[in-house]
Amino acid sequence: MRLRPIFLTLAVVSGLAAAEPPQKKATPSADELYEAGKQLFDDYAPPEIKEQYEFPSREQWDTFAARLQQALDKDDLTELAAYEPEARAALAALRVLPGYEDYADWLAVRLDYIEAAKQAAKLPAPRPPVIKPGAQPGRLAADIPYYDLWLARIRARSVPMRASELIPILRQAFAAEGVPPELAWLAEAESTLDPAARSPAGAKGLFQLMPVTARALGLSTFLPDERADTEKSARAAARYLRTLFGKFGDWPLAFAAYNAGEGRVRRLLTARSARTFAEVSAALPSETRMYVPKVCAMIAVRSGLTLENLPPPRG
Repeated sequence: MRLRPIFLTLAVVSGLAAAEPPQKKATPSADELYEAGKQLFDDYAPPEIKEQYEFPSREQWDTFAARLQQALDKDDLTELAAYEPEARAALAALRVLPGYEDYADWLAVRLDYIEAAKQAAKLPAPRPPVIKPGAQPGRLAADIPYYDLWLARIRARSVPMRASELIPILRQAFAAEGVPPELAWLAEAESTLDPAARSPAGAKGLFQLMPVTARALGLSTFLPDERADTEKSARAAARYLRTLFGKFGDWPLAFAAYNAGEGRVRRLLTARSARTFAEVSAALPSETRMYVPKVCAMIAVRSGLTLENLPPPRG
């Protein structure tokens, strides 16, 4: 049984739940909410729906998330684009599935990649730019594959409501770490500016730091989990970006390493005798191929600072 109809069923149930009159009682537990949703399905779902679909389990979401992550980790944009119907239905369901609300923003970001991959798959394969002798490679936004695609996508969307509250704090934290404050907009690309966002793989917070990375950057991940702390997580992410820039020498490769891991990016650069993101982009995971142009476009649209004018870290 595929998850698209399963999650569409839950979306139907959520509409039924919304129609129920509000009850004045103590906030129910996640298990109680889940059972209430199942009861609504049993009591009110039309017979034709019950004949075709079952009420979804939490395990079914985990299975879907694992399959989606595999597609994100491959370098096939067409395969990733094929997940659009399931991801769209799953996102609607996550908004109401008890215990999984924090995953909704994670999936919203991935759906953004899926939609862009669908657009990108219809375009001619980008050609690596010709690097002239003596030129500094990888410094022009035009050299980033699919940058124009993302520029149009970001320009067409509104700024998240949380931005007015969070971005000034994030900018100050980045500046304190010697990193261009415009890079604070990376949080929108990572989490849609949701401090509670988390991924099935264990990343959490505005900057979606994995536990091992967070601890290496000096954050606690247990009582309290400081990845959910706006200022501390921002300073940690800025330190990490500063370190990555020092290792790779430009921002597109630093962004790629932030998303795909330092080792993966370094191995590809070495294997291909490459110096730029554009030269290795096609061999990187689909998520990273979409992530780097999205971040570059996000910074340009939100702050007005394009890649060629983005300075290196201070100090």
